[in-house]
Amino acid sequence: MSRAPIVLGIAGSPRRFGNSDRLLGAALAGAREAGAETRTLVAADAGLRHCLGCNACSLDGECVQHDGGPALYRAIDEADAIIVVTPVYFASVPGVLKVLIDRMQPYWARTYALKRPRPARRPGAILIARGGGDPYGFEHAEATVRSAFAVLDIDVLDVLATPGVDRPADLEAHPEVLERAHALGAVVTAEATKRLIER
Repeated sequence: MSRAPIVLGIAGSPRRFGNSDRLLGAALAGAREAGAETRTLVAADAGLRHCLGCNACSLDGECVQHDGGPALYRAIDEADAIIVVTPVYFASVPGVLKVLIDRMQPYWARTYALKRPRPARRPGAILIARGGGDPYGFEHAEATVRSAFAVLDIDVLDVLATPGVDRPADLEAHPEVLERAHALGAVVTAEATKRLIER
């Protein structure tokens, strides 16, 4: 291996610098300390329109929309590992992240409609911040991200779900959560490094 693994962090919250961003920041810090090059993609700033459901990508594997899609796909394709962080909105992910996930349809089309060879599998992780008011937990948000990871051939190494964090200050009472996120970033980097060597 002649380079450091690239770990892409996808920030799924529409609000910046809250609990989700802090969790992702801790994970990416752990990744950097383990030797990774880290990059961040903010779903709310990605300039993406929603998927049109037109199925045009099933013809050539490309999205027909002229927006932030090419930058999104480039970031995903260049990553050796992906970490997604999301808060829980009405038992699922926020709209800005769901739009990004729905735009993964070209990857599905390349595999299942066009029967192209699948890329090398990569490691990933999911970080979830949940307030205390949603009675339906975090399982649906996790399932949504897992669905996207399945299309991208990402192996989920771990899921760190943090309940009871409504305000940014709430994480201050749980430093062990940030430590776990930091450690998870290092684990993802170690696995990405291993897979790069084995290719």
